[in-house]
Amino acid sequence: MRRARHEGGQALIEAALTIPIVLLIAVGIFEFGRAYQTWEILTNAAREGARVSILPGADPDAVTGVVRAYMQGGRLGKYATAEVVVNRAASITVNGNPVSASQVTINYPFEFMVLKPVASLIRGGTAPGDPITMQASALMRNE
Repeated sequence: MRRARHEGGQALIEAALTIPIVLLIAVGIFEFGRAYQTWEILTNAAREGARVSILPGADPDAVTGVVRAYMQGGRLGKYATAEVVVNRAASITVNGNPVSASQVTINYPFEFMVLKPVASLIRGGTAPGDPITMQASALMRNE
């Protein structure tokens, strides 16, 4: 009987140790899910920009506008600060022959909402809270 009386405190200590770990895992799942969604939006924005860029006489400013509009439509808050690089002088090899192509590259500053200190530990050497630069690129043959 004496042993049964002391188990109540043990359950409280076990809960106190496991609940923060479970919450950290749950928040990590949400944060990395948001990071993956952001990367998908950037990838699709780069593709949309490349589709516009391959057209004859395409203006790099128009391509940048299409990319930023897609990012804004995807609810990316820092779409205006993202770096969009349009290279219409790229080349790819098709059937052994070099062909002119257009490449659109996006560099986007992504910030974790809750896991900023943990993300800075993983990256190593950066200050806590510094954004991670996500990069997406698309390369398409010019028409």
